[in-house]
Amino acid sequence: MKRPFAWTGVPVPIIGQGTWMIEGSADAERRAIEALRVGIDLGLTHIDTAEMYGSGRAEEITGKAIAGRRDEIFLVSKVLPSNASYDGTLRACERSLQRLGTDHLDVYLLHWESSHPIRETMRAMEHLIDQKLIRYTGVSNFDVDQVKEAQAALRHHRLAANQVLYHLRERGIERKLIPYCAEQQIAIVAYTPFGQSKFPRADSPGGRVLAGIAKRRGRTVRQVILSFLTRIENVFTIPKSSSPEHTRENAGGMGWTLTPDEIAAIDRTFPAPTRDVPLAML
Repeated sequence: MKRPFAWTGVPVPIIGQGTWMIEGSADAERRAIEALRVGIDLGLTHIDTAEMYGSGRAEEITGKAIAGRRDEIFLVSKVLPSNASYDGTLRACERSLQRLGTDHLDVYLLHWESSHPIRETMRAMEHLIDQKLIRYTGVSNFDVDQVKEAQAALRHHRLAANQVLYHLRERGIERKLIPYCAEQQIAIVAYTPFGQSKFPRADSPGGRVLAGIAKRRGRTVRQVILSFLTRIENVFTIPKSSSPEHTRENAGGMGWTLTPDEIAAIDRTFPAPTRDVPLAML
C-alpha cells in the first residue's frame, strides 16, 4: 500500500524499513541484509538509515542489501548535527553515498537540530538537490517552530519530510505537528512505532484491547499498531528490520484498515495528550 510522499507525489509504501542498530556480529548483519531484502520483495521499499547508525556501518549493510535493486528503493539517510555546516553537509552526503553504493539519495535529512545555522544546512541541501545527489530534503526531530525555521531557510526548494518519534504512548505530535505538516504537504515519518520499552504488555488493559482487535481481524498486535499509526493520510512509518520474520510481520500492517470502532477503542485506551507537550525523541 502506497501513498504520495507529501508534495512530491512520489508513491511510497506507508510502512518502510528502519536500520538503527542493525550492525553487530557477522551473523546478525547477514540476517539484517536478508531481512531488508525480504522487505523489498514484500513491497517495503522505503528504507531509512543514517550516518550515525553504527558510525556508518548501517549504511554499508543497507548498501549490500539494495545492491542491484537501487531503482526499486526510496532511500533516506541523515546528516549528523555536528556535521551540518555547509561544507560538512556536502562532505557527509558524499560519504553516505559511497557507503550506500549509490549516486543519489531520495531524501536527505538533518538528524536533529544543530548548533550550525539552519540556513547553512539548508543551503547545502539545496546545492545537493541542484547537483542531483539528493532528490528531496527534510528534517528529523523537529517541532512546528523548528520546521518553520527550516522552511524559511530554503530559497528554491521545499521540505519534503519530518521524521519524528510516534507510537501509542507518544501521540503528542497529533495536536499540532501532524496538522501543520499536512497543511504544508510535508510527510511525517514515524520512527520507533512500537515504543521499545513502552510496548504494551500483553497482560495490561491496553495489551488486551490490542490483542482482541488482532484476534478478530486475524492479525498480530504489531500489525494493529502499524495500521493505527498510518491511519492519518500524511503519516508513514519505518519499523526496524532485523530479522526476516519480523519484516514479514511488519509487511502485514499494510493492505487493510481498522474500523472506526477499532480506532476509537485504541484511542480511548492510549489517549493522545489534551495539552501541548514537548516533542519526544530518542
